[in-house]
Amino acid sequence: MTAFIDPERAQFEAFKGLDRDHPIEMLNLVKFRDEAEYPADHELAGAGLTGAQAYGRYGAETAPIIARLGASILWRGAFQTTLIGPQDEVWDEVFIARYPTAHAFLQMVTDPDYQKAVVHRQAAVATSRLIRCAPARGGEAFG
Repeated sequence: MTAFIDPERAQFEAFKGLDRDHPIEMLNLVKFRDEAEYPADHELAGAGLTGAQAYGRYGAETAPIIARLGASILWRGAFQTTLIGPQDEVWDEVFIARYPTAHAFLQMVTDPDYQKAVVHRQAAVATSRLIRCAPARGGEAFG
């Protein structure tokens, strides 16, 4: 499984180029490292935290930020199996975060407190997928 932890510049620019004035929903698929990998000069380097524990710290430190911006976790599920797709992609966290606008998401990632907290995510994550979606009407049929 190829590791994807942070967006590449081109991906981030494409994200910023989309309409920012409507709600967005971000599908998050996250696979943890067995042991968190903090930078050598970080106070938690060598502390023996698991990836799940480091991600828990990320969640705790970012919760007030997302609340302040009006964002929330819309849905969370426990991964069971992949029916269609790569069988080597197994996820520890699967959730959808809703942001009132893409502006709010960009405010989050540039917030100084978020930038301090993201080190926990980077230490925790072996690979991830973050997929931006526009909310759409539900229904009773596919398509």
